[in-house]
Amino acid sequence: MAYELFYWPDIQGRGEFVRLALEEAGAEYVDVARRKGGIELLNSALDTESHPAFAPPFLKTGELTIGQVANILLYLGEQHGLAPRTDPGRLWTHQLQLTIADLVTEIHDTHHPIATSLYYEDQKPEAQRRAADVIETRLPKFFAYFSRILTNPEARDWLVGDKPTYADLSLFQVIEGLRYAFPNAMKRLEGEYPALALLRDRVAARPNIAAYLASPRRIPFNENGIFRHYPELDE
Repeated sequence: MAYELFYWPDIQGRGEFVRLALEEAGAEYVDVARRKGGIELLNSALDTESHPAFAPPFLKTGELTIGQVANILLYLGEQHGLAPRTDPGRLWTHQLQLTIADLVTEIHDTHHPIATSLYYEDQKPEAQRRAADVIETRLPKFFAYFSRILTNPEARDWLVGDKPTYADLSLFQVIEGLRYAFPNAMKRLEGEYPALALLRDRVAARPNIAAYLASPRRIPFNENGIFRHYPELDE
């Protein structure tokens, strides 16, 4: 039975973290809202599910509906070998994913620091201040954390053990998104944290991921998603 992924059809957004896991696993899935009538199905599911998600993305498999990116990935990691099977390893991978979720929220708030209900143009001065702080203080803090994990004496090529997990896929997506949103800042920062760029390259070279990135299933970055390129925020 194919998974049903419910997310907005024109952006990568938070749904992309789930798509990457499904693609790496070689799992059969339907990107519901990208099909005819899909938005109506998405909105209907939000209203009628017995355990509804607060917002997309959410994943349906059989009678089960799972919301929240980290929760979905916790499930997919167990089902498809994208996380260790031991409790310590499984929870450590989940912890890393939750930390990535914190970082994603900070990145989103560079262009919407006041309210998501306002347009970017309505909060540009605040966005410039927020983006400057994220670039100067927050990204280095997160990058140093993940770099330390990747370069500790017990590390190999991946964040958790000797195989890629959904946390590696998600960190890849963050690096790709930041390269799009803040190309100038990333040129400066990546030289200080080479382990992150190497991880990004290892994930991109995974056969299923490489095929996905070259396919029309991969929605291009744009200025409606989490990672947005506004030149004035990348000075």
